[in-house]
Amino acid sequence: MAEMVMKHLVRQAGLENDFYIDSAATDYDEIGNGMHRGTRQILTKNGISFTDHRARLVTPDDYNDFDLLVIMDSENERHLKRRVGEDSAGKIHYLMEYAGQNRDVADPWYTGNFEETWNDVLLGCRSLLDCSTWLSHPPIPTLFTWLALMLMETIRVFMFLRTKASIG
Repeated sequence: MAEMVMKHLVRQAGLENDFYIDSAATDYDEIGNGMHRGTRQILTKNGISFTDHRARLVTPDDYNDFDLLVIMDSENERHLKRRVGEDSAGKIHYLMEYAGQNRDVADPWYTGNFEETWNDVLLGCRSLLDCSTWLSHPPIPTLFTWLALMLMETIRVFMFLRTKASIG
């Protein structure tokens, strides 16, 4: 869900040519799986286009290639650190931090409430894209630096963003 929401917001902001957006799972249980039916329904309901996304597993190279990894919850953090090691560079942050909230994104896997997850993801992604939030929440990179976002795609999945200007 988060990857598609972020792509939509970036497109709305006219920045789609500036960013590369991708996502990956932090644990094996979702590898190869497509988006949950509930995710597809909530995206369709809200006019968000999506692809036949299939989860892949995060790698240590993903951590090394991006400046910021934004996760949905503590489970994402535990699984991510098992895959990439400790966060010695301070790259891992929770999405809801950017909305001024110290909590996890609601997980529809446990609640079945995709509307609540949609609201959290939309608020978090909008907040992250908001320039005033970027500037007031160090260490947020500018639009001209690498940006990676770790966002849950229904379960333990994240999204990467980076500016195309920074791709060599």
